Amino acid sequence: MGRQIRADYNQHYLLPPSLEDWLPLDHPARFIRDFVESLDLRSLGFVLPKAEDGRPPYAADMLLKIWLYGYLQGIRSSRKLERGCYEHIGLIWLTGRHYPDHNTLCRFLAVNQDALQGVFRQAVYVAYKAGLVGLVLHAVDGTKIAAAVSTRGMWRRSQLQELLAALDDSITEVLVQIKQADEVEQGDYGLPEEIQDKQKRMVKIREALAELAALKRNYLHPGDREARLMKSGDNFGLAYNAQVVVDEESGLIVAETVVNDEADNRQLVPMVEAVKSNLGEAAQETVADAGYYSPGQLAAAEKAGLSVSVPLYEETDKRWAKGAFQKANFTYNEQRDIYVCPLAKELAYEKTRKDSHGQYFMRIYRCGNYKECPKREECSQNKRGRLIERGEYEKAVEHQRAKQYDPAKKQLLRKRKTIVEHVFGQIKEHQGLRRFNGRGLNHARIQWSMVCTALNLGKLHRYWATGALLLS
Repeated sequence: MGRQIRADYNQHYLLPPSLEDWLPLDHPARFIRDFVESLDLRSLGFVLPKAEDGRPPYAADMLLKIWLYGYLQGIRSSRKLERGCYEHIGLIWLTGRHYPDHNTLCRFLAVNQDALQGVFRQAVYVAYKAGLVGLVLHAVDGTKIAAAVSTRGMWRRSQLQELLAALDDSITEVLVQIKQADEVEQGDYGLPEEIQDKQKRMVKIREALAELAALKRNYLHPGDREARLMKSGDNFGLAYNAQVVVDEESGLIVAETVVNDEADNRQLVPMVEAVKSNLGEAAQETVADAGYYSPGQLAAAEKAGLSVSVPLYEETDKRWAKGAFQKANFTYNEQRDIYVCPLAKELAYEKTRKDSHGQYFMRIYRCGNYKECPKREECSQNKRGRLIERGEYEKAVEHQRAKQYDPAKKQLLRKRKTIVEHVFGQIKEHQGLRRFNGRGLNHARIQWSMVCTALNLGKLHRYWATGALLLS
């Protein structure tokens, strides 16, 4: 029987093995090294440490390699990265057997926040210059990522008001008892510590209510004032709204950000503009789901020359009639400023008002032949007759509606899910990011940018390993 292979712990090398021999040529750590060394860290804004006296500092490029490789491997904790520099062969190789501690790694993130977001843009641009990014079809979408705080310590206006009233009643009751005792015994009493503590709490509650009033909000978490209550699945919690734009051809994320808007309907144009900033131009078509529908955003996209496709919210709104009497079948006569229904009846202008969210002006047109109309039950249940709302950006909505009559454009909208939604699955399931580590919008943006950068680098590594991507 042949001998078994075992480790020989007493073996000595005549010459020590070179670091270059530790990893295969296509190892991800080698790609991270080549990518970082292709960057001009100074022009990206990285702080390059210098030390005239004492121990030499760790180089910025080495610390960046550690963070990028860590995120690529799903390691986002500075303490785990510190341990990885002793245990993980990829990190040991990247650091050249140096061992920066977690404080050093954290300080690097703190002083290079803006520059780190520039690394994402640089990775996208590298892919673009290599011809890996298509500019035919992009898809934009958002997902909710939990904030680092829970709702347990959150201020709620109604609860604070109830607590303030209860404390006020409690203090009043005790003061009455003290006054009665003072009259009987003719003594001189100071305020008990109990009341003093309650008065301090009342001051803090009033300050919290004043802050809520100033921000015009009904809730706030003192530990993270920028987090917002958002719905994720069936649950509500404090979270941030993470946005991406994904390229159909390569699957790469070409733009990303984090906002604390609870809804997506103000993010369409900013995200497409972010693509232009990163690549120099936007895709021929950018598609989004109905959550991005906003007449103002459609008008802004049209004005900026951006081609977008968004399902029209009004066509799924239960307030509107279906079939032959949906709004799309009413014709607007701009010269006479009237609407004409499918039965050739006129709806005259009645008044102007703000929409339900108070954002846009709406012109209201109402049917004057409602009582005599044979189809009134199919058209509207309104006792005053069918009304049509025409927003100040209705032209842009009409252009979008006409555009979506094209079967080819409808087909592009159907592709949206397959282009973008798998990215969130990769980030949440494979990368394990369901909650941001740090507090505040800026920290969330940095972490999201790093996660998106790592996801892109994972895809680019495959091109690099086959020689399809060269890094200078």
